[in-house]
Amino acid sequence: MKTLRIKSNPAVKAKFDNYPTSIREKMQNLRRIIIEAAEEEEGTEELEETLKWGEPSYLTKKGSTIRIDWKENSPDQYAMYFQCTSKLVPTFRTVYSNTFAFEGNRAIVFPLEDKLAEDELKKCIKVGLSYHKVKQELLLGL
Repeated sequence: MKTLRIKSNPAVKAKFDNYPTSIREKMQNLRRIIIEAAEEEEGTEELEETLKWGEPSYLTKKGSTIRIDWKENSPDQYAMYFQCTSKLVPTFRTVYSNTFAFEGNRAIVFPLEDKLAEDELKKCIKVGLSYHKVKQELLLGL
């Protein structure tokens, strides 16, 4: 397996540290899945981890920004956000309508009590991290 360089902004750790304990575990799990997907994705050599709009965000040279967050006004769920003008979430909804819940064209929403469908989520993340390579493919190559 190749070595992925992760360029992490220290503000991200502070954001994770400020989540309630039970939420922090869920968010750290999403982070782990994103990093694993980036390690597995061909052509992804560097992953930037930063804050955008106050949310942990993950960027690659050939991809679309992926953000994750939990919000106090929706305490029973957390989410993974994608650029709402992209074809990402509409395509994920077409392919994984029986697997995930969605919020408009911008997010996959995870109820706190549900077990994550990690394999399917990794596929979505890989497509997001390589979006500019796959955006012309049917169903983004999923």
